[in-house]
Amino acid sequence: MPTALLLENLHPHARTILETAGFDVVTRTGALDEAELVEALAGVQVLGIRSKTNVPADVLAAAPDLEVVGAFCIGTNQIDLHAAASSGIAVFNAPFSNTRSVVEIAIADIISLTRRLTVFDKEMHAGVWNKSATGAHEVRGRTLGIIGYGNIGTQLSVLAENLGMSVVFYDTSEKLALGNARRMNTLDELLETADVVTLHVDGRAGNAGMFGAKQIARMRPGSIFLNLSRGFVVDYAALRDAVLSGHVAGAAVDVFPVEPKRKGDPFESELRGLPNVILTPHTGGSTEEAQEAIGQFVAHKVRDYLMTGSTNLSVNLPNLALDQRPDAHRVAYLHRNVPGVLATINATLAEHGVNIEGQLLATRGELGYVVTDVSSRVPTDVVDVLAGRPESLRLRLLD
Repeated sequence: MPTALLLENLHPHARTILETAGFDVVTRTGALDEAELVEALAGVQVLGIRSKTNVPADVLAAAPDLEVVGAFCIGTNQIDLHAAASSGIAVFNAPFSNTRSVVEIAIADIISLTRRLTVFDKEMHAGVWNKSATGAHEVRGRTLGIIGYGNIGTQLSVLAENLGMSVVFYDTSEKLALGNARRMNTLDELLETADVVTLHVDGRAGNAGMFGAKQIARMRPGSIFLNLSRGFVVDYAALRDAVLSGHVAGAAVDVFPVEPKRKGDPFESELRGLPNVILTPHTGGSTEEAQEAIGQFVAHKVRDYLMTGSTNLSVNLPNLALDQRPDAHRVAYLHRNVPGVLATINATLAEHGVNIEGQLLATRGELGYVVTDVSSRVPTDVVDVLAGRPESLRLRLLD
C-alpha cells in the first residue's frame, strides 16, 4: 500500500481519491521546512504540496522511497524538477484548474482600484463620509496591458473586452490574439499604452526581477499595476516609491518574494499601509471551486501514474498516456536517453522467455521512458539486469 503525505491544507477530494485507490494517506495542515520534510518523507511514495513547501535536490536525495510529487497549484518552481527526474520521481501540477479564479480576482482588483474602493472603504470604517468622484473612473474605455498571454492572460483578455476595455498584450512567445486584443512589439510599448498593467508570467528563473524601477517609470502617470504571478519578478521597493509619488495610482499584489509558511505567521512587506493598494495572501487561485478542481486533477494524475505508469501532463518526465490493462503485466522503465536502450530491454525479456504484448516509448531531452506490457510476471533476473544498467533511473513493475 503506497503512503501519501499531503501538506498545506489540500482539498479533501485529494485524500478521498487516493484513499479510494488504496493509498495510506497522511495529512498535515501547513508547509514543512527542509529538515522537517526529510524526516516526514521516510517511507513515503507520494508527496502532495502547494506553493509554500520547497522540494530541493537534497530533500529528494534523502527520500529514496518517493516516486511522485503532486503540486496542487500552477507553479512548480518550488521543486527541483531536474533533480526529481534524475531520481526517477514524476512531478504533476494543475496548470489550468484555477485559471478562472485568478482571472476573476484580477477583474475585481482592476475595478476596485480604478474606482478607489479601497480608499472609500478605509475612510468609511474610520467614520469619514467623503462622497467624491475625484480619481474614480469607469474601466470601460480604458486600456488593459497584459504581460504574459498564456492561459490566464488570454481568458482575462476576453473578459476585459466584455467590460468595454481595450486590450494590449506582450509575450516573448508568439501568441494568437483573441478578440480585438493587440500585440505590442516591446514591453516598453505596452507600458506607454496601458492604463492598467497586469503581470501573468511564469516562474522561470529568467523572469526574476523583470519588473523594476525602469519599467515602472515607463508606465503612464496615474496607471494601475497588478501582480498575480510570482513575487520575485517585481521590485516592490520601487513600486512603493511610485505609489507614494502618485506615479502609480493603485496596485494589487497577491504574491511576494518571501511568504509566511503557515496561517497566522507574521507578514512583512514594504507595501503595507499604502493608499489604494490591495494586498492578498497568495489567494488569487484559492476559491473553493478552484481548490476542488485542483484536488481532483492532481490526485487523479498521481493515482494514474502509480497504478498505470501514465505520465500524461507530467512536467518533468516524457509523456505517455496509458490505460490499465488488467490482463497484462507492465514494466515502466525510466532511463537516460542513450542509444540501444529499447533493444536491450527487448533482448533481456526475450532471453528470459517473456513475451511482449505492447510497448510505448517517449523521450524528453536527456530522458527516455519505455512502458512494456508482457503476458507473464517479470522474473527477478530481468529486473536486476535492467535496474543495474548504467542508464537506468527507475524501474517499476505494475501488475
